[in-house]
Amino acid sequence: MQAKNQGWNFSKAFWVANGVELLERAAYYGVFIVITLYLSRILGFSDTQGATVAGIFSGILYLLPTFAGALSDKIGFRNAMLLAFSLLTLGYLGLAILPTFLEDAGLVQYGQETVFTGLRGSSYKFLIVPVMALIIIGGSFIKSVISATVAKETTEANRARGFSIFYGMVNIGAFSGKTIVKPLRVAMGDEGLINLNYFSATMTLLALVAIFFFYKSEKREGEGKSFGEIWQGFIKVLGNTRLIVLILIVTGFWMVQHQLYATMPKYVLRLAGEGASPSWYANVNPLVVVLTVGFISQLMRHKTALQSMIVGMFIMPISAMCMASGNMMGSDLILGMHPVAFMMIVGIVFQGTAEAFISPRFLEYFSKQAPKGEEGLYLGFSHLHSFISSILGFGLSGYLLEKYCPDPRLFDTHEAWEVAASNAHYIWFYFLAIATVSAIALVIFGNVVKKMDAKKALQ
Repeated sequence: MQAKNQGWNFSKAFWVANGVELLERAAYYGVFIVITLYLSRILGFSDTQGATVAGIFSGILYLLPTFAGALSDKIGFRNAMLLAFSLLTLGYLGLAILPTFLEDAGLVQYGQETVFTGLRGSSYKFLIVPVMALIIIGGSFIKSVISATVAKETTEANRARGFSIFYGMVNIGAFSGKTIVKPLRVAMGDEGLINLNYFSATMTLLALVAIFFFYKSEKREGEGKSFGEIWQGFIKVLGNTRLIVLILIVTGFWMVQHQLYATMPKYVLRLAGEGASPSWYANVNPLVVVLTVGFISQLMRHKTALQSMIVGMFIMPISAMCMASGNMMGSDLILGMHPVAFMMIVGIVFQGTAEAFISPRFLEYFSKQAPKGEEGLYLGFSHLHSFISSILGFGLSGYLLEKYCPDPRLFDTHEAWEVAASNAHYIWFYFLAIATVSAIALVIFGNVVKKMDAKKALQ
């Protein structure tokens, strides 16, 4: 009975850290699911410009946490979180206030009426860059500090349960953040894309208050690496040919996966109508992962990490094909939904299933390539694929949207837009090709590595 109770005996710092993680994830995903819509509809970025800004934003968020973690060990986790949530609150407030601050630059006179048309022809819209930098820096501290706090505030007896609570908080936060977007858009239209940032700023401000008043940890000893050690580890990872090739191959998977945020919201709203709910569709992905990852892990327990990853890689082309097919099925509703929206959900189900095959086993494989005692340092760079795929995936998305599914607001008539967007589904053919090439490349990689390991074993 005592051992059982010990499994739930978590410190106050543990619960505070997990609580603020939920708030931070709700803030982040509420904004990120519609960030390309905000950049285009509110600030007037073209599809390519907006996708580039969003891709760099996402990519750097995957690169910086390892370095932010080193600084957190020096200044202390409490101070790091106070700094992080202060920056995040200012950043989200900046996203909310910036359109009002720049409104005069986007006003156009139509007869006697003055209309805000965005900042498409104005360089003022690039003031978004320092605002997003605040969110990037603040977010990079959170990514490193919260998970490290969970590790420090648990014991061998309750660590597994502690991390299961942590991942539960992540998913609850992500789900709730995406869910609030639809009612705001319905009630306020595009203005909801602005006011959503007040919600996110409120979430991070509540987290800041919680850390200030309630977070106190007895675990003060630093277990992290210095900047110099992390940089040396980064160079070691870059010098590991096997890992770099694998990272580049898996980048193809994540380029397709990132379309959940890069392409899907604009694509669905433009083809299925403003009544569609892309933020809710995006929630299908984590739901599928949570429901299937345990079963898939059990199913593939006797298979190697690469074998499991290969299965997932070959599921991704099916996902892209489903997403493309919706625009080729006419306009008859399926279960009360536009075919584009319905088939997008089907594609996301396959996407989530593929992720359950790939993500856990990729981390397993990556950690096994690290020198003994440096697993943590190597895993700090395990998301290099997301850094690369964010920049490439979002950039390609912007180009393809402008080419095949442009913004209807740029056309004089709906008929002219329909002609321009008649082949919108071609977008997904590009990602189908990327997913297929990546899957084949992983098979080749597996065979080559197997032969290399067999040859090495004979020496």
